[in-house]
Amino acid sequence: MMLRRLFPVFSLLTFSARAVPIVDLGYATYAGTSLSAGVDQFLGMRFAAPPVGHLRWRAPADPVVETGLVDDSSHGSVCYNLEAAFDPTGTTLSEDCLFIDVYAPALTKNKLFPVWFFIQGGGYIEDFNPDYNGTDVVVQSGGNVRDAPGLHNVVLVTFNYRVGAFGFLASERVSRDGALNVGLLDQRKALLWVNKHISKFGGDPNHVVIHGVSAGAGSVTHHLTAFGGRNDGLFIGAIGESVFWPREVPVSELEFQFDLFASAAGCAGSIDQMACLRKQNTSTLVTANIGHPFLGRAANPQFFYTPTIDGDFVQDHLYTLFQEGKFIQVPMMLGDDEKEGTFFAANASTPAAVVSFLMDNYPVLTPADGVQITELYPLLPMLPQHAAFFPSAAAAYGEATFTCPSNFIATRMDAVGLPVWNYRFSVVQEDVEALGLGVPHASALPAIFGPDSIPDRTSTFTTTNAPMVPIVMNYWISFIRALNPNSFRLEGTPEWMQFQSAKPTRLQFDVPQDERERCAFWNGIGVRIEQ
Repeated sequence: MMLRRLFPVFSLLTFSARAVPIVDLGYATYAGTSLSAGVDQFLGMRFAAPPVGHLRWRAPADPVVETGLVDDSSHGSVCYNLEAAFDPTGTTLSEDCLFIDVYAPALTKNKLFPVWFFIQGGGYIEDFNPDYNGTDVVVQSGGNVRDAPGLHNVVLVTFNYRVGAFGFLASERVSRDGALNVGLLDQRKALLWVNKHISKFGGDPNHVVIHGVSAGAGSVTHHLTAFGGRNDGLFIGAIGESVFWPREVPVSELEFQFDLFASAAGCAGSIDQMACLRKQNTSTLVTANIGHPFLGRAANPQFFYTPTIDGDFVQDHLYTLFQEGKFIQVPMMLGDDEKEGTFFAANASTPAAVVSFLMDNYPVLTPADGVQITELYPLLPMLPQHAAFFPSAAAAYGEATFTCPSNFIATRMDAVGLPVWNYRFSVVQEDVEALGLGVPHASALPAIFGPDSIPDRTSTFTTTNAPMVPIVMNYWISFIRALNPNSFRLEGTPEWMQFQSAKPTRLQFDVPQDERERCAFWNGIGVRIEQ
């Protein structure tokens, strides 16, 4: 368990009541950091009990009581990733990882601000929370006026959730003695925490907008459709950035996944395998937390652990739930990047290699589907440093997994009369383009949060593309504040027209007709290939 620094309450209150913002949440009193920009940040607060030991693979429990004043000046541990391959600089990986961060205008008792609830991505197999800093968006929400908290207008929340086998291990054995989709339940717990506590930070619990990128955006759609679209009043708007809809199947199709994990963890022969897994040491579980091919395939998919249809929180395939109108009806903003698939695609040299790669990720694709895929994605213009059919594989995977789900959601929301705005991010970074990636997945992040807030993704957003940052950021801030990207958009920028099914427009340009035809294919088989 992560050790937290505790010290007597009177010491900080006596010597520097304003320099150190303090919030009493009932179960713990946290000391944050007051920044010169008129922003208070509270890092590494617990929103749930450590999910270790007997709490592994169970719904998150309430946070434990901590006495004294808890130093809240650094991020909490990050949840273990698949194969533990990613370790953010200066951040510890741990099972004890359910921490939440808040960036707010310097504490005031006079006003409650709209809440920006951000769900990080990572394919449901990785966490990156320390990579996101909310200071710039809080400052920009006041017209980029620093040292003027009276003008700042949003509170931003980020947090961790369990991923990989720790968050999405699926089996009837898990269901009988625990909970499925605990990574999604962690997110729900964080939303409930916001509903209960965010007013203490100056946030309005009745004005929460959920925003996610990649798997975080896929998670947004899971919260929209949770419990069949039951609205518990936890949020009033949603943003999906590169919406991620991978293969998500019923529990019965994932028993092999549990068997592989239990065997690697040394619990295959146990009478009570769940008890064995809960008693096993962390390092053994981390070693077992790896990917495998889907049944009948030879190569690993991009994402082995994803949400499962549990009949409760996740009641059906996302395509089905949106088609049947089983989603919370709130305004939404969503879109994608120009080359969503280039980060993930196999470096295919032939049409057969393209189809094989797609079948590794969507194993119920049929030979007839393969023929149609080959026709829809013929030889495309070459991309630097890649084989001939890499662009075809990237386009097919990107549209199947990200672009077409986003367009489908927009269509279904428009069908029930909801305001929805769609975008395509096409800002080129020359160094990334030279790698043959074009404008790849999650490229909009530095423009949304600010290049200084997203490590290792800055590149030209501090130079040639710097003018794009306030434009994009203010569309996002405007939606958070007003549920409309135009209300507080940067002066001189174009009005963002709503998406309409009859004329499916994006910000700046129409959806290309050929993409609409390809998406008709993926939308038509979405349920069959278990999305």
